[in-house]
Amino acid sequence: MIVVAIMGAGLAAYGQLASHAAQREKEAELLFRGDQYRQAIESYYKKERSYPRRLADLLEDKRFPMPARHLRRLYADPITGEADWAIMQAPGGGILGVHSKSEAQPLKSGGFRLADRTFQDAQRYADWQFLYTPPK
Repeated sequence: MIVVAIMGAGLAAYGQLASHAAQREKEAELLFRGDQYRQAIESYYKKERSYPRRLADLLEDKRFPMPARHLRRLYADPITGEADWAIMQAPGGGILGVHSKSEAQPLKSGGFRLADRTFQDAQRYADWQFLYTPPK
């Protein structure tokens, strides 16, 4: 009976460890995909000083005779598992950035890159906003 209880406790601890590892993996993927969107929006903006009207514009920018590709593909939000990013509107119109719609609390609370320093101590994934603002 004691051996079964110890094994149960061990399996529960392992399950929690595996769950945290999977969550950290999703967070790393969210940081990667969000940064891909931020870089694509920056690339799009730098061509003619305007923001894309929709995410699909990042796949094929038809503003020029030779279409440009700023993003390889539209990524799904790894936290929600859906391609349902929340869009942040630019002041003059267009897409300034994206963020997850997840209200879950992140495990990661520090050690972010400089570009993601505002994510420090965020209370939910929706606070991790991947946006591009041109330098003044």
